[in-house]
Amino acid sequence: MPKPMPAVKKRAVRGSRSGRPVMALLDLLGRRWSLRILWELREQPLTSRGLRTACDEASPTVLQARLTELREAGLVELGPKGGYGLTPLGRELHESFVPLLRFAEHWSKRREN
Repeated sequence: MPKPMPAVKKRAVRGSRSGRPVMALLDLLGRRWSLRILWELREQPLTSRGLRTACDEASPTVLQARLTELREAGLVELGPKGGYGLTPLGRELHESFVPLLRFAEHWSKRREN
């Protein structure tokens, strides 16, 4: 029997312009550094300092804002040792929706230009 899907709040991401969860997710993933954070956390948890090193061009303020949004969306969690890691939902998104992540990355690059 398949595992039941977790309940999704109507406004899954703070600051979303739409109340629709899918649009809110796309909005979040389209923001600069969101995809990079998910990519860097795919194999192991990282501390804030480790993420700043991995995302060398990101300002600490922007990086912290993206981490907060990803945590509120249920994709990233703070581990017991202070490191950030992917939640099961974040890992499933990363593994199952690679084409969606590539699309969102492409979209975020187009929005920056």
